[in-house]
Formats: sequence, C-alpha cells, structure tokens
Amino acid sequence: MKIFNANGYFVSNLAKWNKLSNRRVMPWKNEKNPYKIWLSEIILQQTRVAQGMDFYNRFVSAFPTIHELANASETEVFKLWEGLGYYNRCKNLISTANFVSKDLKGIFPDEYDQILKLKGIGPYTAAAISSFAFNQPFAVLDGNVFRVLARFFGIDVPIDSKRGKDIFIALANELLDKNKPGVYNQALMDFGAVICKPQVPLCSVCPLNKHCIAFSKKIVLHLPVKEKSLVKKIRWFYYFVIENNGNFYIRKRVSKDIWENLYEFILIESKEALALDHIHSLEEVKRVVGKSKFQVLHISQSYKQILTHQTIYGQFIRIKVDHLSQLENYITATKKDLVRLPFPKLITNYLSDKNVSLNLF
Repeated sequence: MKIFNANGYFVSNLAKWNKLSNRRVMPWKNEKNPYKIWLSEIILQQTRVAQGMDFYNRFVSAFPTIHELANASETEVFKLWEGLGYYNRCKNLISTANFVSKDLKGIFPDEYDQILKLKGIGPYTAAAISSFAFNQPFAVLDGNVFRVLARFFGIDVPIDSKRGKDIFIALANELLDKNKPGVYNQALMDFGAVICKPQVPLCSVCPLNKHCIAFSKKIVLHLPVKEKSLVKKIRWFYYFVIENNGNFYIRKRVSKDIWENLYEFILIESKEALALDHIHSLEEVKRVVGKSKFQVLHISQSYKQILTHQTIYGQFIRIKVDHLSQLENYITATKKDLVRLPFPKLITNYLSDKNVSLNLF
C-alpha cells in the first residue's frame, strides 16, 4: 500500500502551478541584482505590492546603484519615500546604503549571516536576498507563506508564538527545494497572494485543495491563528498653519516617535478631541500665539491616518497673526520648501486638498 506523501504532493503541485499558471508580474521578479532585491524587500515590508511597485520603480530610476542612493541627501531620499509610511525603514535604508557603498565598496554581502547583520534586515529579508540573488537554500516566511502552510497542513498553533514560529520554520525548511530555492520561495509567496488569499481564497480552483486540511474541514478562514490582539492608540494632532511674510513655521520631527525625520507645522497634541468652535479661548492656542493678536482664517476638516498601532486624527488651523517671534525648534519655510520637503501623509493630504487655499500640488 502506497503511503500518501503530503510534503511531496505540496511541493510538486506548487511547482506545476508555478510553471503552468503563475502569471503574477512584478518588476523585481527574477531579479538577480542584490541591491534591487534588497530595495524591493525593504519597500515591501508592511506595504502592499500594488503600492510598492510605483515606489520601487521611482527609487530604481532615481538611484540605479547603491552608490547613488548613498550619495543622495537624506531629505531627497525621505521625500521619495513620502507616503510609504513606517519611516524607520527609510532611515535604515539610508544607513545600510552608506555602509555597503563606503565600507564594502558597493559589494553587497553574499552570505546569509552577513546580510542579516545589515541594519533593517531580519531573517525573512535575509532569506529572500540570499535565495533570490545568490540561490542559497534559505526558506522565506512572510504572511503569504504562513497562511498557505497553516491552511494546507491544518496548523492551528499561533504563528506569533514561540512554538508556532519553530513549527513553521522547521516545515518551511523541510519543504524548500534546495536546488532552486529562489524559484520555490517566489512560487510559494505568489501562490499565497494569488490563490490562497487572506479573505477571498480561490479554493475551488486551487491545485492543492484535494489534500488541503483547512479546505476539507471548512476552516480556511480560521487559519492562520494569532494569539496577540492589537490594541490601537488614538491620538489627536492639531496643526497651526501660521504664515509670516510668505513663510510658514515648520519643524523636523526628531524624537523617537512616528514620522521621525519628517517635517510638520506647529503641533499641539491633545489626549482628546478639542472643541475648535471656541478656539480663541483655548489655552493650547494661547501657548502658540502668545499675546499676539490673531485671526483664524480657516479650520480644516478632520483628517485621519491609520497606522499599525495607532490612529491619528488631525486638523489644521490656518491663522494670521500681527507678529510672531521666532519659535524654538521651528524654522521658516516657503511654499517651494513645502513641496520639496518630506511630510507625513496626514499633512500632504491637507496640502493637496482642493478645498484648502494653501493647495500646493
């Protein structure tokens, strides 16, 4: 009696699907240049592929080599990154580009352990670069891979637990095609993105459904499992857009908080929503304008930006003042500067709003 080999079935049918049916096209797919692979992987951390493609193409066009990226100004790189979010990735991108360009003479490391030491690179990214660029036998484990393995093998151990990670790492390495690790890894990620999707999986046409445990037990949408629930913090940002002789007061965010290295207008953060219909009497406003006479020109609608661990609500108050002394930690910027400098998406949404007289874009 022949014993069914689930691993063999999984690998062979995945390979068949990849060869005959995989039509997923991405600009970095089949790329062998480690710089471009690294760039794509950093951009795709916490970013959907559809959004990441445009940013990838812009970066490759602006900085064809790691030397050109390293030699660019920080402001230029952050401006190009503007809108991608998770700006610590950009900070690490600049740091690693400088290290590889200057310390390693532009030669990207070709060993997993050395790649892993680079700033902003974890086990998944190191495995991706190692397998795609250098054909080294390291299995990738991203969200797509976790989902496909959890469903096909019916694994209900939380993927964010120590035990769960150990189980999935061992299984991923056991399944890996050691001769063609890059091809296999890409096929598995593509399969998760195209067939075994999070909310609307194409189970009826899935080439693995015959032996998929989640499909047979009708628990596809219950896998994979996570044990940690995310509690989001809510923050209220009130920006004062104060113009003085054609210049606006702005500052660069330097604290270890969201949007580090991006610019913003004068900010008052509140623990709760403020009633702006009595704005003249608010203590927060008096702290900004001091004893200067001021006129409120416009109060914007409420803007919202959802981040992984928090939701930001923002409003912009445009004010005309008789006189305002130089504010500590703030600089003045022209409208041209506002177009050139990198700002959080919350602010660029305001600046590009057609209903705002300050419209710059």
